[in-house]
Amino acid sequence: MKSFIRAAEIWLPAQDHTLLEFGAGLFGDALSFGALSRSMCFGRAEGLPGEAWEQGHPVLLKQFDELNFRRAGAAHMAGLTCAVALPFFHAGELSAVVTLLGGDDQASQGAMELWRNDPRISSDITLLDGYYGGLPPAFEQLSRDAYLPRGMGLPGMAWQRDEAVMLGQADASTSFLRGEAATDAGICRAMALPCHSSTNASYVLMLLSGTSTPVARRMERWVHDRNTARLVLAGGHCEVQGDLGNVVTALSLSDVDAPIRQLVSEGVPTLTDAAQQWTGPWGQAAAKAGVQGCLCLPVLVEDKVTEFVALYL
Repeated sequence: MKSFIRAAEIWLPAQDHTLLEFGAGLFGDALSFGALSRSMCFGRAEGLPGEAWEQGHPVLLKQFDELNFRRAGAAHMAGLTCAVALPFFHAGELSAVVTLLGGDDQASQGAMELWRNDPRISSDITLLDGYYGGLPPAFEQLSRDAYLPRGMGLPGMAWQRDEAVMLGQADASTSFLRGEAATDAGICRAMALPCHSSTNASYVLMLLSGTSTPVARRMERWVHDRNTARLVLAGGHCEVQGDLGNVVTALSLSDVDAPIRQLVSEGVPTLTDAAQQWTGPWGQAAAKAGVQGCLCLPVLVEDKVTEFVALYL
């Protein structure tokens, strides 16, 4: 089973902060694309990672060409058709840019959306742009027509709470306002992620998919309890185990792998292609999902990591 997210990368600032250098990547079958990516670096406003750095907010590409994506040829050959770059900031400085790349084929059902609230324009959150590979035009049009108040719908909930929202059966959930259209489009998996931004606007990334190509093989939300220095599994969905809402897992920060401790203390995303070698619940979860790739994305509020999302790819 392939996931809708076919590849993921972490780009890190060089020591002199003049370039973004390749930090880590998961590429699945896109081996040539991965080899090219490992050899590259990006200046500010250069390429997709550099553009997210320059703009200070997420940037979504729903199609590739050599002008907006330097690796367009390799991406097309690998069946990659869309991407989003997510900048991460800590203590006012860029700490990383994560790129997620999606694929489209005859069996694929998925969408990648970027929602924005700009308080200078509106009190609602609206769709800034989206990729809707293989989905009916009516679903895209419904999304583009939506104006969501704070707390309404998945984007509005993620925006209001500063929390990720995950649904394994989005088409049957009252929280997902496009449920009927999602059923018609074959969409049932959904994740809304509040994104980092150095601007006054708020951004939410929405990932939507069907069962044949789920967003990820497994997705988890981990909450950081600063009072007790513990991490608590607060929900998620696994293609093998199903809903994770009733799975109770809590552990001390001192007992987790070093990359997770660094993520919580510094707000830097982490990615591994050997997740089954991690100790504790992440290694066990990767084994249950039958994958080795795991990407963890922190959510920060007032410069403190309040939670993170783990995507098993």
